[in-house]
Amino acid sequence: MFSDDTDLIQRIAVALIRRKECMGVAESCTGGLIGAACTSLSGSSQWFERGVISYSDQAKTELLGVPPALIALHGSVSEAVAGHMARGLLAHAPLDWALAVTGIAGPTGGSADKPVGTVWLALAHNGRLLRVWREQFPGTRQAVRMATVRAGLMALADAVEEQDA
Repeated sequence: MFSDDTDLIQRIAVALIRRKECMGVAESCTGGLIGAACTSLSGSSQWFERGVISYSDQAKTELLGVPPALIALHGSVSEAVAGHMARGLLAHAPLDWALAVTGIAGPTGGSADKPVGTVWLALAHNGRLLRVWREQFPGTRQAVRMATVRAGLMALADAVEEQDA
């Protein structure tokens, strides 16, 4: 399932081990797939600390500290919520890096403003939000989820290596 992402995961592992850092993920629409991809690599306990599946709004609030008012104002699939998920994970765990994702994988749940395939991703390092971005992935539920995994891992690999340079 994650064989296409092995090179990305290896890049992340090498850079994090070299830096003596660890990472975690806060996942909504991917339901743990990013964490599963990372931990598919033997020895990942050296650099992967934890994953939080915050599928519901309540989980985002209780586990990551996302304010309910923020979710009410922007929706759970939004730039604001993705960024808060990443910062919240860093605040609640002994991590150096956090990757957060929230989106609409479909086939239901989309709207004119947020069609199926809309995903927000956020990357944070040492308490600082580095990047929050929106993707629009086509295809089935599984295609959207796998594209989200890949996009998150690619961004993380690039960011960790950039910080390592």
